[in-house]
Amino acid sequence: MKMTKSAENYPTLHTEKSLSMTIHKEGYTSLALVSAVLLVVNLGLQAWGVPESVLTVSYVLSTLLFITVLQFFRKPVRTPNLGENLILAPADGKVVVIEKAYEDEFLKEDRMQVSIFMSPINVHSNLNPVSGRVKYFKYHPGKYLVAWHPKSSTENERTSYVLENEKGSMMIRQIAGALARRICWYVQEGQPVQQASEFGFIKFGSRVDLFLPLDAKIEVSLNQSTTGGQTVIARW
Repeated sequence: MKMTKSAENYPTLHTEKSLSMTIHKEGYTSLALVSAVLLVVNLGLQAWGVPESVLTVSYVLSTLLFITVLQFFRKPVRTPNLGENLILAPADGKVVVIEKAYEDEFLKEDRMQVSIFMSPINVHSNLNPVSGRVKYFKYHPGKYLVAWHPKSSTENERTSYVLENEKGSMMIRQIAGALARRICWYVQEGQPVQQASEFGFIKFGSRVDLFLPLDAKIEVSLNQSTTGGQTVIARW
């Protein structure tokens, strides 16, 4: 995609209309590895001459495991809830934090923090809440505390990036959890992005924090479920 230099000309969002569900590109390697391991295990059991009942159980468990991994990497095709005054959910999950917090990495001021916890059964694509330009980006290596731990936002492996447009700015932070051992991101400083386009992916249970302006009107409540690119988190 060719990026323009105008702050108003953000890349156009394209969605695939022919399928309701696809497999995310981050899942290809994992699915291939799981398939290979399961194949070796089941062929080994056959070679050892285990009873037919054991083979049947192995086949069933192998199928369930493959389906579990497959559903984790699903990428549903959705119609985003676009709007220049809307701040959309960056991920599927549950709202676990809504509070005033001081953002000390880049913004250096009080913000409204809204955090979304993604369990292993959620879709794990991360989407841009608004259109804008990436003003700041940084990857931080770190620990793997459970994603709902109070210190996970500052001590876990994470990425932080700031989106800015004519309405204001916000920080979005991807946070790895106890199971999430790989954070993927597709943005860099200076890049213009489109609302509801994908900016990253986190493998297995994790969290995304939003640091919004204090005057943003919060539209969600604690423990509310969110759908990435569709649920309105707040309004400018």
